[in-house]
Amino acid sequence: MRDGHPLLGRSNTWRGLAGAIVFAACAAVLISLPWQAGALAGASAMAGDCLSSFVKRRFGLEPSSMTLGLDQVPESLFPAVASGVYLPLGPSDVIAIVLVFSVGVLAMSRLFYAVGLRDRPY
Repeated sequence: MRDGHPLLGRSNTWRGLAGAIVFAACAAVLISLPWQAGALAGASAMAGDCLSSFVKRRFGLEPSSMTLGLDQVPESLFPAVASGVYLPLGPSDVIAIVLVFSVGVLAMSRLFYAVGLRDRPY
């Protein structure tokens, strides 16, 4: 782009996008939801992740650097809102989803670091 930074981070791939959508569609079927609900949730989560990556590149932040909020909120907010097409989610449900996801991701990241599965605690 004009600012000299890539559009997205190195870890954003077409294979990852497709895998997230297919995995979410399969998971939806396993919990008795239409596969389309899962595909929509997966695609929305990846859209949120790509938005976060795009914003981080515009600010010149390192790939895989942690930006509290920006790394968690869009990736959970987009699918929570989109899932309202298939599920009766109100604003408080969406807020709860975003909070649980954000805290869960941070906790799991620290756990994975503690057991040696990650090289950084975020």
